[in-house]
Amino acid sequence: MTAEMVAPAWMHEQITAEEYDSWSEEQCDGIEIVDGMVVVSPSASKRHNRLARILANALDAAAGPEWNADTDFDVRLQDVPLTNRRPDVVVYRADTIDITPTRPEHVLLVAEVVSPGSETTDRIVKVDQYAKAGIGFYWRIEQAATGVPLVYTYVLDPATKTYRDGDVFPGVLKVAAPFPVEIDLGQI
Repeated sequence: MTAEMVAPAWMHEQITAEEYDSWSEEQCDGIEIVDGMVVVSPSASKRHNRLARILANALDAAAGPEWNADTDFDVRLQDVPLTNRRPDVVVYRADTIDITPTRPEHVLLVAEVVSPGSETTDRIVKVDQYAKAGIGFYWRIEQAATGVPLVYTYVLDPATKTYRDGDVFPGVLKVAAPFPVEIDLGQI
């Protein structure tokens, strides 16, 4: 085996929060850390990115001054073993904008846009992880074959640290909680 063929250590060894925090933004882009192991995410489609951006922009506009909504940054679910998720959309407390890493107690809502290859993770694994971390709301956006996205909403039951099923919205999302917002995701 030549030197070029040897896999870097991060591909087969758990990394710590301290190691990860020393990496550059470029090194952290497009990955998540699950139980200390690096998980590489495939590049998202333009449709996926547009859905996330429309959702984040509408949530940011509706959230008021206490909350910000954004895309593409880590939420540190646990330090040992390190678990960082990178939700497609995060609504977080505005007064934590300069605090790194973003922790679950800073987060009100996370949303994931399901893509080919992320189905099981977004529908089962992340739902459980976000609930156990105490994040109040989880929304899952399915890219339906009809072209009109379906938005599944979930609300945390704090006593059981599990999500209760909320409403399902085809295309137009209209909710009162965590704050009132109406978003037409069918206008892609």
